[in-house]
Amino acid sequence: QVQLVESGGGLVQPGGSLRLSCAASGFTFNRFAMRWYRQAPGKERELAAHISGTGGSTTYADSVKGRFTISRDNVKNTVYLHMNSLKPEDTAVYYCNAHWSGSLELEYWGQGTQVTVSS
Repeated sequence: QVQLVESGGGLVQPGGSLRLSCAASGFTFNRFAMRWYRQAPGKERELAAHISGTGGSTTYADSVKGRFTISRDNVKNTVYLHMNSLKPEDTAVYYCNAHWSGSLELEYWGQGTQVTVSS
């Protein structure tokens, strides 16, 4: 029943922009922090961006800081990743992640969406 469905990936040219979306269902969305991870072929999975349940706090990897913006809409149960000034090294599969830590620790993952930055 829990679902995280990413969309918005595709092929873009260097310097271009893209917005990824992750539609969530099956859990109490506003109680979970949301994260975007990415993984390039042959490389470790990297935490790109994080946003708190209320949207009041965000953090970014140094590699994307100043270029990417994470946001969420707790009415639409959707988290976004706005990507600007894209570089070839941003090419990766981008994964949406939901995390809750308390008496239990819960984590959910989306299926991923491919972003390719190439001229």
